[in-house]
Amino acid sequence: MIGRAFRTARGPLLRLTAGAVLISFAPVLVNIARVGPTPAGFYRLLFGGLVLGAVVIARRGRWSAGRRHLIMSAVAGAFLALDLAVWHRSILLIGPGLATILANFQVFFLAGFGILLLGERMTWRLGVAVPIAMVGLFLVFGIDWNALDAAYRVGVGFGLLTALCYASYLLSLRRAQAGAGKADPIATMAILSLIAAGLLAVTVRLEGESFRIPDWSTFWILVAYALVPQVAGWVLIATALPQVDASRAGLTLLLQPTLAFVWDLLLFGRPTTVVQAGGAVLTLGAIYLGLTRSPQQHSPSRSQHA
Repeated sequence: MIGRAFRTARGPLLRLTAGAVLISFAPVLVNIARVGPTPAGFYRLLFGGLVLGAVVIARRGRWSAGRRHLIMSAVAGAFLALDLAVWHRSILLIGPGLATILANFQVFFLAGFGILLLGERMTWRLGVAVPIAMVGLFLVFGIDWNALDAAYRVGVGFGLLTALCYASYLLSLRRAQAGAGKADPIATMAILSLIAAGLLAVTVRLEGESFRIPDWSTFWILVAYALVPQVAGWVLIATALPQVDASRAGLTLLLQPTLAFVWDLLLFGRPTTVVQAGGAVLTLGAIYLGLTRSPQQHSPSRSQHA
């Protein structure tokens, strides 16, 4: 019955919604995994990459479209590794909800890149979204900034750095996909995931961290972290996005940072004032404006972070 619903006219929207809900649990799983931030990213990418690779083999898909495709996949993998490394640190310092909201500022970095380097024009939505986002951030962090401890401030910095890294990842992934030709699109994700896992493995050693998984519960949390957001969530989103209007897709994907903030409140008892909650709502609204385009513009919706 669920499968039939996914194949109806509303199927793409249902898949998109299900994918957004699934990836909203990514920061929660990071927060409860009893491993360091870099090992957590390593296991997500290793387990996820192996599963995606198995899917390509089962489909008998083509792995590569040549040297350029492999190079751009490697570049995307490098940015993904850096993105997860800093995002996980932000999650552990300021919590899953706010770290995910900050990461979704990638929409503004992408827009800035398009305006400054690609000659895209500034839209009224973006012009309104940026100041709203700044006000929202001030309400969440700025009022009590001087009262925040040093670690919390570093966590906010990591969150914004995540947004920059993720925007860079999306740009390089776009180039990799554009040069994929007849290669299986899942193969690109498998290749860059395994490359990113290798880079994080080196980072784990350089930082003096351990690959040790302390217990079976942590092992299954890491498996879930790989399979739920990295595989299931993004397969649903990737197959649905081309079939959903950009504005509707942007609003639906906003479920991910919204739910991540809700899970932070419900599961971890995050102390939040009315002013901070209002700032979070303003920031999410600004992200929505940045995600969507006016009806005349039909460029695809930008991705959410997870």
